[in-house]
Amino acid sequence: MQYKYKVAVVTMSDKGAAGQRTDQSGPLIKEIMEATGYALCMETVLIPDDYETIKATLIELCDQKKYDLILTTGGTGLSERDVTPEATLAVAHRNVPGISEYMRHKSFEITPKAMLSRGVSAMRNKTLIINLPGSPKAVRENLEFILPALKHGLDIMTGRDGECAR
Repeated sequence: MQYKYKVAVVTMSDKGAAGQRTDQSGPLIKEIMEATGYALCMETVLIPDDYETIKATLIELCDQKKYDLILTTGGTGLSERDVTPEATLAVAHRNVPGISEYMRHKSFEITPKAMLSRGVSAMRNKTLIINLPGSPKAVRENLEFILPALKHGLDIMTGRDGECAR
């Protein structure tokens, strides 16, 4: 049986939230997740690169709205305002480092700049949060890297599947 998941997309962008730049990565994530059959329902949010706002948004999406998966984009670089990883870890109950490690590893095969990504992956309750880079190109590449294994992880996390030894 093919399960679909409640997926939220959160874009962190000061300029996007202020209406000074069009968000391209958030809509691309939504398009990819719908096209691959992952999304039962989707919500997209565009917020500034603000630590407290990011934390509050993630907590609401996890605790009140109970999304299975939150994909963030933006705020994973080295600028002073790039605080998405710190905000994600602040709300996390469990770390899931392999996802982000794999994305960096595979991205490094494309560009050495991948080593500068600070994105993390973590769980809050039964929600998996994955920080994706901010560029549409990197979003597409990273989703292609992780989507083949992601369904199994989501099924285990949500209790839809309990078998790992196959």
